[in-house]
Amino acid sequence: MNTAMPMSALLWFAAIVVMIPLALWLLKRTPLGGAASVGGMRSISAMPLSNTQRLLTVEVGQGDQRRWLVLGVTPHTINLLHTLEPAPEVVTPAGATVPGAAASFAQMLGRLRGHPSGDDRAP
Repeated sequence: MNTAMPMSALLWFAAIVVMIPLALWLLKRTPLGGAASVGGMRSISAMPLSNTQRLLTVEVGQGDQRRWLVLGVTPHTINLLHTLEPAPEVVTPAGATVPGAAASFAQMLGRLRGHPSGDDRAP
């Protein structure tokens, strides 16, 4: 019996098994795989309100056209609750940018409601 045939088949099988994760990784990072469809949008924060409801803050646009949108998300609808000016980005020592590192969402909401200290608790 020829042992070269099963050995080459085994090598081809191993090569295909190794190429599958590599192809998926490449596909994930190309426009064909949907990597470029996001455009100028990124998630800033998410807060679960219940099992099916969330409060999301997303940033849309680029440059001077950037805006933060506060969205109420349920399984059936997405509602725009408020539009905010984006917080200035702070550069960390590692070089990463952190949006609004100085102000939390609760402080911003408190200021919008009229509490000058940003504290949202009732007196």
